[in-house]
Amino acid sequence: MAAPKFQIQKDSFHAELKRRIQDYFQEEGISTTGNYKLYTKAIILTLGLLLFYIHVVFFTPESALLAILECIILGILTAGIGFNIVHDGSHGSFSKIKKLNSIAGLFLNLLGANEFMWNTKHNVIHHAYTNIDGVDDDLDAGPLLRLCETQKLRSFHRFQHFYFWAAYSMLFFYWAFFSDYQKYFTKKVGSMPLKKMKVSDHISFWAFKAVHIIFFAVLPIYTVGLLPWAIGFFAYGLVVGFVMSIVFQLAHTVRETHFPVASVATNRMEDEWAVHQLKTTANFATDNKLVTWFSGGLNFQVEHHLFPKISHVHYPAISKIVAQACMDFNIPYHNIPGMRLAVVSHVSHLKQLSRP
Repeated sequence: MAAPKFQIQKDSFHAELKRRIQDYFQEEGISTTGNYKLYTKAIILTLGLLLFYIHVVFFTPESALLAILECIILGILTAGIGFNIVHDGSHGSFSKIKKLNSIAGLFLNLLGANEFMWNTKHNVIHHAYTNIDGVDDDLDAGPLLRLCETQKLRSFHRFQHFYFWAAYSMLFFYWAFFSDYQKYFTKKVGSMPLKKMKVSDHISFWAFKAVHIIFFAVLPIYTVGLLPWAIGFFAYGLVVGFVMSIVFQLAHTVRETHFPVASVATNRMEDEWAVHQLKTTANFATDNKLVTWFSGGLNFQVEHHLFPKISHVHYPAISKIVAQACMDFNIPYHNIPGMRLAVVSHVSHLKQLSRP
């Protein structure tokens, strides 16, 4: 499928919104990138990951339940690093220093995935063509799940609002051990061509995959044995997969969001890009400081999609500006009040799509 085009307007909503946000940062005299709050959080999460990894691998508790609990906490910390360090780093918003952004993004490679593939899939495709079936690879969970009406309905989808949690839990294993390799060898992200890889990108891909296997498989198997490692790694991977999946799904596949289709005749979308983002994206639990802290502000997904190069530490402040602009231009601004309500909306969306 060819990537569609968005409408171009002379006096666009996006231009006015960018002006208001730019005025805010100028008036406050602050940078759009991360600050001490982000760096403190990055240190806490990184040290936590290192401490739990060292303890569970080299000082494994005698109690199997305690060891599994530590693996679960390790999984939560991994997801937290993905949300807070990797995500901002890959968007260039972690720091004003370009090298620090690159280092933050490289954390993804150490944790099993690949930054080059992620940047193409997420930064280039998902952010540009959000919720457009056939282009946005995040919508492609088939055949296991049906996430929008244009996707084929299969008989087992009538149960998808019951088994989705199990499918989401497998994301980490699928991502690290299958989809990265699929993109690498097919040179595609879904239907979209992958940007040409340099020699350094090829070396990085294979080197970091090997490093991940050594630290998360070979070394633990050597210290604790094959079966204990398999149980612990499975618990770890399930937690990483589910936590990361549910946060991203609550932002795009809920009752409130749209799944626009391009005109068959012109291959153009109905709206300008910024309006498209507002229709296809939802915030959730924005008053919950713990969710905001842990998810790296991804519960302010509207602000993130409109301004991906602004660090998430600024989203609560600029959300008020975005909401007011939407009100002034009579454009929808989706904000689901709580985490529970967002999950209910997502399950309801899956249930609705389970029927013809």
